[in-house]
Amino acid sequence: MQRILLIVAAALLAFLLLGSVLGFLFGLLKWALIIGLVAAVAMFAVKLLRSSGARD
Repeated sequence: MQRILLIVAAALLAFLLLGSVLGFLFGLLKWALIIGLVAAVAMFAVKLLRSSGARD
């Protein structure tokens, strides 16, 4: 009986840790995508301004 309870407790702890780790990784992925999108928009704006001759 103690072995079964120990296995159940270990499985529960593993799922809790897995949830935390996956949440952290998806948070990092979200911020990487946001930063990449901002960088891509900035590069597009710089190229657009250079090609249109709007620069003095």
